[in-house]
Amino acid sequence: MVLAGALAGCDAKTELQAPQAQPTPEGVSAAAVEFANQLRERVTIDAMMGHLEKLQEIADNNDGNRALGTPGYDASVDYVVSALRDKGFDVETPEFEVRLPYAEDPQVTVRGQAVTAKPLEFTIGTEGVSGPLVAAKVEDTPGCEAGDYDGLNVAGAVVLVDRGACAFSIKQAVAAERGAVAMIVANNTDGDEMGGTLGRRTDVKIPVVSVTKAEGARLRANPGPTTISLVAGVRVEKTRNVIAQTDTGSSSDVVMVGAHLDSVAEGPGINDNGSGVAAVLETALQLGSSPDVNYAVRFGFWGAEEEGLLGSTNYVESLNEDQLKDIALYLNFDMLGSPNPGYFTYDGDQSAPPEPRVPRVPEGSAGIERTLAAYLADAGKMPQDTSFDGRSDYDAFTLAGIPAGGLFSGAEEKMSAEEAEEWGGAADEPFDPNYHKSTDTLEHVDRDALQIHGEGVAFTVGLYSQDQRGRNGIPVRDDRTRHQISPQ
Repeated sequence: MVLAGALAGCDAKTELQAPQAQPTPEGVSAAAVEFANQLRERVTIDAMMGHLEKLQEIADNNDGNRALGTPGYDASVDYVVSALRDKGFDVETPEFEVRLPYAEDPQVTVRGQAVTAKPLEFTIGTEGVSGPLVAAKVEDTPGCEAGDYDGLNVAGAVVLVDRGACAFSIKQAVAAERGAVAMIVANNTDGDEMGGTLGRRTDVKIPVVSVTKAEGARLRANPGPTTISLVAGVRVEKTRNVIAQTDTGSSSDVVMVGAHLDSVAEGPGINDNGSGVAAVLETALQLGSSPDVNYAVRFGFWGAEEEGLLGSTNYVESLNEDQLKDIALYLNFDMLGSPNPGYFTYDGDQSAPPEPRVPRVPEGSAGIERTLAAYLADAGKMPQDTSFDGRSDYDAFTLAGIPAGGLFSGAEEKMSAEEAEEWGGAADEPFDPNYHKSTDTLEHVDRDALQIHGEGVAFTVGLYSQDQRGRNGIPVRDDRTRHQISPQ
């Protein structure tokens, strides 16, 4: 795919043009490639860094972060909304509620001896609850079925169950139904790991804490009177997504592109994910609100990603089947300027070993990956796969059946020797040593990586806004299968 820039040195007032389409041997129109290159040339590293400077300034003025429920996040939303509206976009900021767990370290004693435990997320608290410790039977489904407690005096007891076979939420529901006053979950693997989540939407009835596998074995061998006290609960925050769509192009074949706007509480989130925001925002500003495109482009800036992909999930849950069919594809951009950068494309063709938890990647994703991989190769970077492992905002879209793809420069994982040789990085060092830290700042963003990835955002958006057919195309609307996602 030819990536020669058609508008090098153009001024900001030059309009993007969509020339008469001429088919190429690959089945993608020459006009689409030319349009994509025009948009790519307009998205500059200086402009993207300018957005990052603003996001850094926002964090600096708001306790060092842009996290959910903070003035820093609200200021980030205001900045993006203002920039889009100045370019003529009709911008929506749909509000949604987020349930956030809080908990202090529990006080647990068995037979008068202190036990180290950790609360499960979304557990309820208790000023103090006591009862005999009753261990569920060691079965194939430990604590998952009422029959696991047959013959045991569970009413008024603190039950001990092993982890595994079903969700923690099911275990606590079964125990509560049998009359237990609290539950201790023992891990099922060796080591010091404890914890887990009962689920954001679970109706939790009893306090639930966790212990290590070794501690669980000791408690099972020596049960006795047990007391648990725990300060825990759930607070509700309201937050916002930002949604803007072009006025032009087919609204039944929408190109949707997104990046999460929030940071973690520990830092300003300039690479994670200011870098994705900067690239997507600048692409929107250079495309404009009324471009000469065949297919509408919708931009999403997601809230509460760091709390579990909540903004994008809420958005997808709000759409009915017809509205989901109207989205032809989703492009996700999360971390594009890692200081020890990799050059990854999401594995749309499933050529890497599949992730067990991830359903089949929707049809059309392979073509998106080929488009992005060809772009990176022409930019001088040999791409590698990164799996659809559920760690970013594509997750709800793929679960709904929408084909997806995107670029990624790496997070906390370490670069291999082979990758370092290919990309010129530092082997056995994290792609981003500042991931989820206070040091995720402007000075640690790799400009070259952001330029390559940011131009890739623009190129891909431009291409699919003009041509969704050919070898790397997307199923036509009548052939799309979508699954409405319901809140759980």
